[in-house]
Amino acid sequence: MALLLRTLSRQSVCLSRPQYSVLYRHAAPMGTTAKEEMNKFWAKNSTLNRPLSPHLTIYKWGVPMMMSITHRGTGVGLSGAVSAFAMAALVLPGNYPYYLDLIHSLSVGPFLIGLAKFGIAFPVSYHTFNGIRHLFWDVGKGFKIPEVYRSGYTVIGLSIITTVALLLL
Repeated sequence: MALLLRTLSRQSVCLSRPQYSVLYRHAAPMGTTAKEEMNKFWAKNSTLNRPLSPHLTIYKWGVPMMMSITHRGTGVGLSGAVSAFAMAALVLPGNYPYYLDLIHSLSVGPFLIGLAKFGIAFPVSYHTFNGIRHLFWDVGKGFKIPEVYRSGYTVIGLSIITTVALLLL
């Protein structure tokens, strides 16, 4: 079998010989290059006034779309923050009480403390409640459009209530 494959591959290298024309007689001749084909493609799209690609500007923004983007953003932000704190704990010298005293010595005002609490509380509460919403979707519940909007508004409301409660601690 290997001998047969080796023989065919050696002979197909010399496709210019007339006796091997059976191997390539159905192949279409290349009349244009890839660059010319791409130029024709873009010229056709320009004349038809097509958008370059599906982009956020052509879609009507709705609650599910904004919630999906926010869910992804809070997930990336939370995982990035946790990873950064974990790396800092591994790399930086000293221990937890040292850095806690360092933060206390900065004497930041109540506004900045509240802002920091909000920066932690809202993403955590939103991502948690929206994650529970996604778990319901995973079992096949809540796919009808009114249910999608209702559960979305519920997640937003619960996130705000939870964030305010955590800020008041």
